[in-house]
Amino acid sequence: MIKFDFNSYMVDLNNYSDYESKIKTIKRKLETDSNMTDWYDLNKCVSNDVITDIIETSNYIKNNCDVFIVIGAGGSVLGAKAIIDAFKPYFKTNLPEIIFIGTSLSASYLSELLSHISNKEVIINVISKSGSTLETNLYFNYLYKELEKKYTLEELQKRIIITTDIEEGNLRKIVNKRQYKSFVFPTNIGGRYSTLTAVGLLPVAVSGIDINEILRGAKELDRDVAFNYAIIRDALYNMGKSVESFTIYEPKLLSLLELAKQLFAETQGKDNKAILPIASINTGDLHSLGQFYQEGSSILFETVINISATENIFIKEYNKNLDEINTLIANQVAKSHFKNTTYSNFVTMDKLTPYNIGQLIYFLEIAAATGAYLLNVNPFDQPGVNEYKKLVNEELQYEHE
Repeated sequence: MIKFDFNSYMVDLNNYSDYESKIKTIKRKLETDSNMTDWYDLNKCVSNDVITDIIETSNYIKNNCDVFIVIGAGGSVLGAKAIIDAFKPYFKTNLPEIIFIGTSLSASYLSELLSHISNKEVIINVISKSGSTLETNLYFNYLYKELEKKYTLEELQKRIIITTDIEEGNLRKIVNKRQYKSFVFPTNIGGRYSTLTAVGLLPVAVSGIDINEILRGAKELDRDVAFNYAIIRDALYNMGKSVESFTIYEPKLLSLLELAKQLFAETQGKDNKAILPIASINTGDLHSLGQFYQEGSSILFETVINISATENIFIKEYNKNLDEINTLIANQVAKSHFKNTTYSNFVTMDKLTPYNIGQLIYFLEIAAATGAYLLNVNPFDQPGVNEYKKLVNEELQYEHE
């Protein structure tokens, strides 16, 4: 269960009625528009047959490798990583070890990765809708050459899984040529909205997390809560609040903040508009960023994502368990920040479960897309990202020639 509290530490906005007609239009658009909105209908995200295929494939992966490497950039991997990291033990490595690469171009990291996997059995899942993402292609091509030294072509067929467009792109050509196992990256779903498709669910299933519970949680979300959150964000933006801190008190949710940052920044940050999403990890950041939140420029509000109960560790001198102390601090911080008009939304999971995580991710997706429509920008393109990619590709091509 998730409790959404948009009132306790929030300014009285009093203008929900002004948004009624806008939200009706947005709901209709999400329900009927055929352009990149299939994620909104969870039945279009993933069919029962695909779920069965994902689970069967994940069992094969678990039984046939020590390391499962997921290659992808941006939304292709952020959702899966957010879910897996939320449930990953702090001091134990589950098998198979799941490694995500593609979010940097670190030579040191790649070198150490190759050393790490040299004596291990490896299966790769490469994810790219277009098949043209620089980081993804670079790492896939490099690792493929390394695996060629280790496995026969017949063995490689069982160790490479590709998630890409159903018909087009370089990766689909590779699938058709080499007959690799593949999953479809849905045509009408963009990368940052792909967590609840085969794109995100295969790596999650390999980690042992119940993907059916994730989907059940998403399906049972009261969507109106997400629309209300989008309204609050828009109203605060119109009041001059240009920065939103996604704040956590449980470090296991750090990768979830990375997903939230991408969802909101890439969906809404266009035409010189939108709120800048940042991340804060408390209690640590209370001793750094907290000073700004309390007494700095009045441009910021917080959305606190919290968990009521994790482990029952009792702290005798305070007569409370550690979760209760964590929650107490979160509430007192919000009360203190409120005095500087740093307002707070609270999204509180009773426990960290696949059901709650699925619901939370779907909530964030709906709110991000709705907020873009309220700003009159296209939620599903990223022209700024494409601009830098074009410049990079031109320069690399020039150097190659």
